[in-house]
Amino acid sequence: MYRAPNGVRGLGSKKHGRRGKKIRISVPEGTEVWKLNENGEKEKLADLVKHGQSVVAAQGGRGGWGNSRFATSTNRAPRIAQKGQLGSEVKIVLELKLLADVGIVGLPNAGKSTLLRSISAARPKVADYPFTTLEPVLGVVEMGWRQFVVADIPGLIEGAHEGAGLGLDFLRHIERTNVILHLVDGASDDPVRDYELINEELREYGVGLQDEPQLLAVNKIDIEEVREKMVEVEEAFRKVGTEVRFISGASGEGVTEVVTELGRMVQERKAPVPSDDEEEESEEVPTIRVRQRVEVKEENGGYRVEGERIVTFVEMMPIGVDEGVEELWRRFGRWGVTSALRRAGAKVGDKVYVGSAELEMHA
Repeated sequence: MYRAPNGVRGLGSKKHGRRGKKIRISVPEGTEVWKLNENGEKEKLADLVKHGQSVVAAQGGRGGWGNSRFATSTNRAPRIAQKGQLGSEVKIVLELKLLADVGIVGLPNAGKSTLLRSISAARPKVADYPFTTLEPVLGVVEMGWRQFVVADIPGLIEGAHEGAGLGLDFLRHIERTNVILHLVDGASDDPVRDYELINEELREYGVGLQDEPQLLAVNKIDIEEVREKMVEVEEAFRKVGTEVRFISGASGEGVTEVVTELGRMVQERKAPVPSDDEEEESEEVPTIRVRQRVEVKEENGGYRVEGERIVTFVEMMPIGVDEGVEELWRRFGRWGVTSALRRAGAKVGDKVYVGSAELEMHA
């Protein structure tokens, strides 16, 4: 749990309280920030995809006003000062979605990790059994002066969109990719069925993954049995309207051509460079601030006043002393709170609720 300090109370001798100090939590680029409400439902606050972006997840406490802030022409030496404001408390969920240009998808043991090792400096674990890779691995592919990032997305299985295996953990990392490289195990009994199964999971997951540009490659043609049925497999994919490439991640055969095609597809998908105005707008820092007008409603035989500024002010005021109460109602008169209460039907002596405080309506 992270806890920032509360605001400091105001003092005499014209001393206002300090604001609570900020606590900054560094997260990787690609992190989504969600707030959990009381029902356990998530509300998205920010999507931090660029270096330097930030979001205010919880408001810190403001420092209290010192006594000089309450001085008037008739009360030149007030004896009250505000308490420091308590900071807000929220439950935050951080979700990382990798930032990659290309996401390699396919069933377990399709050879994704082997291919990533052959086209980049990444060194994912490689073994001849399913689910060798249990978390996405990134690799940078160099193409002359250009480069792009490829993510090895661990093997998906049937039902992944419903959470089967670690499906949801894997699928969310594909959302940010520009291009999908769909890798099929050429040694499979039915490569077309494998291909359609993964595409069905992408469709069922939603968020438009089924519409992402996709390049299909059948892997493991270094195995003699796979090489012998290349014509048969190509014809089977042609019948379902899909063009296929044949590669061997182990020997490198056909890999250069596929990487070149991926580079071209990535370039086509790259968004144009925004103008200065657009760039400034896209980098705007989101904040959590709720600005409310003063609202009054009947409650428990009295009247509840709602409004961020009003609640904060009351909870910081020393309403346990007469001078504090008098100052509070003086401010209420200036800010239109008293008028709003009267319009709602409140009379002198009625109960008035503001935040956690209970007051009595003044004239």
